[in-house]
Amino acid sequence: QVQFVESGGGLVQPGGSLRLSCAASISLFSIRTMGWYRQAPENQRELVADITSLGTTNYADSVKGRFIISRDNAKKTVSLQMNSLKPEDTAIYYCNIRTDVINGKSSWGQGTQVTVSS
Repeated sequence: QVQFVESGGGLVQPGGSLRLSCAASISLFSIRTMGWYRQAPENQRELVADITSLGTTNYADSVKGRFIISRDNAKKTVSLQMNSLKPEDTAIYYCNIRTDVINGKSSWGQGTQVTVSS
């Protein structure tokens, strides 16, 4: 069983920055692709960014150029640096194994709340 614990969220003004962290209960050395997701009220959960074991990254158009995803397999963590934040970035953010999410076999943590407001 895999468990993820997200942290680093909070209240920030538009244009500000936050760094989210995801701690995994299992080794990430054998996990090909990890992703960050978010869900706003009344909206479906959406993929924000993902990263492969080789460091290849992918970003949603809405965050491209503003967010940076990274991973540290030795520390069993996946991070999301968020810059130039906008009110529409407000959501609960989660991390998970990309393949598990695609196959509908994922278990979600509690997530971390990000609120962008002046």
